[in-house]
Amino acid sequence: MKTSLTIGAFALGLGTLVAGASSAQMAIYGFQAEQFEYRFGENDEEVLVWDFDYIYGTDELRFVFRSEAEMETSSNDFETLENQIRLQKPISTFFDAVVGLHASTPTNAPDRYNLVLGLKGLAPQWFEIDADLYLSEYSFGRFEAEYEALLTNRLILTPSIEINMPFTDDIASGQAAGGATIEIGARLSYDLVDRAISPYIGVNYEKAYGGTADMIEAGGGQSDNLSFVVGTRLFF
Repeated sequence: MKTSLTIGAFALGLGTLVAGASSAQMAIYGFQAEQFEYRFGENDEEVLVWDFDYIYGTDELRFVFRSEAEMETSSNDFETLENQIRLQKPISTFFDAVVGLHASTPTNAPDRYNLVLGLKGLAPQWFEIDADLYLSEYSFGRFEAEYEALLTNRLILTPSIEINMPFTDDIASGQAAGGATIEIGARLSYDLVDRAISPYIGVNYEKAYGGTADMIEAGGGQSDNLSFVVGTRLFF
């Protein structure tokens, strides 16, 4: 209950800050789903995946609600379910500083809550970067990068990588300190409606290392997984 009140107060504070900034500047808002897809993996496993942001604010201050999930369609169990409230403020031409709160509430693992500190922006050669620290009793870091290669005006190849690095052991969640999980993918999309709707196909490969891999295998699972993906990107 205390955690819920803390998150609610934090969200109210962020909303007040953004509303104040919006009153002085024209507000911008939008919804962006980088991934909304089915993954067809080994052993006939099917997983519904989403990764979306809702953004509201101005060029100087933005409130972001982010949701990411992986749900097994056979059981409706969430392998991962993460929701964040984030505040972004520019600190340079190409990067924003990020502060926020993160809640992880999967079906078969303990709930975890973290303070988020990070950077988001464009690196040289136009790589989109998210680099975040999630701070709590079970702290970890996450680095994400993707690049959009325009093959034609409408056909786009998007390679991506995500690295999760636990800093402490979290046995109940199946994470070992230093045992990174790396996910790489490539998605070929076609813009149907001015980038608002972009169906895609692709592949996704995920592999755990070190103690994290050992715990997965000890529990009878696989430490790596290759999937074929079908989905769409959305931007409104």
